[in-house]
Amino acid sequence: MTRTLAFYLPQFHAIPENDEWWGDGFTEWDNVRRANPRFAGHRQPAVPGALGYYDLTDPEARAAQAALARQFGVDGFCYYHYWFRGRRLLDRPFADVLRSGDPDLPFSLCWANEPWTRSWSGGGEVLVPQQYDATDDLEHIRWLCTAFADPRYERVDGKPLFLVYRANQLPDARRTTDAWRAEAARLGIGDLHLVRVESFRDEHADPRGLGFDAAVEFQPDWRNVRPNLLMSAARKAARKVGMNVSQPAYTTHAYDDVVATALARPPASYVRYPCVTPAWDNTPRRSQGAVVLTGSTPARYGHWLRATLAREPRLVFVNAWNEWGEGAHLEPCEQWGTAYLEAHRDARAAHAAPSGSRS
Repeated sequence: MTRTLAFYLPQFHAIPENDEWWGDGFTEWDNVRRANPRFAGHRQPAVPGALGYYDLTDPEARAAQAALARQFGVDGFCYYHYWFRGRRLLDRPFADVLRSGDPDLPFSLCWANEPWTRSWSGGGEVLVPQQYDATDDLEHIRWLCTAFADPRYERVDGKPLFLVYRANQLPDARRTTDAWRAEAARLGIGDLHLVRVESFRDEHADPRGLGFDAAVEFQPDWRNVRPNLLMSAARKAARKVGMNVSQPAYTTHAYDDVVATALARPPASYVRYPCVTPAWDNTPRRSQGAVVLTGSTPARYGHWLRATLAREPRLVFVNAWNEWGEGAHLEPCEQWGTAYLEAHRDARAAHAAPSGSRS
């Protein structure tokens, strides 16, 4: 039976670093609240529904999320994990889940191994660099093994599932993955199921050459969701003569086109787990270069998930459970209530029904 795992953003609580960089008490909700509509019919800001503007240091908020996930057929959360050479950022929610044993919902981790920058406020200043070395590979996997040992941790054929968002950023990926496997075995965890995320245009090659077992799609696929080609050509021409032409504030793309392209993608020669997204609109995070998928509805999301499940993959990832600043959330909102969750549940139920009773 296919399992559905939703990417989970832990950035809904204050930390000292964000206080320093963006102001006291900053969380992702600040980006969400200050969003404005950019064009006719553009619905911003998005307003959360039943769960409200939660704080993820509150165990009751985390319990309510898990209860909704169980109710509507989301099998587990894949938490984004921020590790910078032993320094962990935004780790309080997951640390509390690990320490307390609650909620009793399966989980896995995805290392978001990019530098921490000022991209949210339109700048490229690096706030926390991402650095790599052999010593850190071992320190990292030793910390990860404390999570892998938890009985709730998601496994594939008994192997803990661990994702890396930018595998190509590892200076010697094979050294890292070999070290991780050897140290996990030494610590009694056994072998690992390592998965690269097909996040950027350079992350789509066979993952096995880097020591990974599989890949997972990222939706929307940035190779297909492109800015206007005429505008791109104009910017390139302007740069050649020394002019600086900024990106457009946003581009729009039809949700149905993204779905059709994803479903028409030929099978890979390696294990590649599919991904679906209920919607996408990262204008709350970006003043320039934002992408908005138009025309998403719960019914269209349900169609995409149902067609994906029909292919019988081992895992399907959902982007995302709570990416409110990027308009990608299964969590209830003021506009749709629980309709996307209901569509998710109904697609799961239709797939589980005997083949003769499927419509």
